[in-house]
Amino acid sequence: QVQLVESGGGLVQAGGSLRLSCAASGRTFSVYGMGWFRQAPGKEREFVAAIKWNGGNTAYADSVKGRFTISRDNAKNTVYLQMNSLKPEDTAVYYCAKALGGTIYQNTQHYDAWGQGTQVTVSS
Repeated sequence: QVQLVESGGGLVQAGGSLRLSCAASGRTFSVYGMGWFRQAPGKEREFVAAIKWNGGNTAYADSVKGRFTISRDNAKNTVYLQMNSLKPEDTAVYYCAKALGGTIYQNTQHYDAWGQGTQVTVSS
């Protein structure tokens, strides 16, 4: 069973940047797609970004496209989310997740392991 631990969240002013990291335990990390999701208070968890097992393909929600970049380092069992030009509406708890397969998925139903989440707060 893969365990995921996020880090890198915090408080930042609008226009600033943060880099989230998600460290995974287990030897099979490199064969699975990974994703980032977020959940704001009173809202459903929503897709942010996903990456294929080998990093060859990525996908983004329209709301973050051009501002966020997902990447992974399979040698370090880590996936990253670089967030630039942050907006107050990006404020949420951010979760990384392991996919059931190796490709890209945008639906939470295709993920079977989740981290505990890291808070990102963007002030105006």
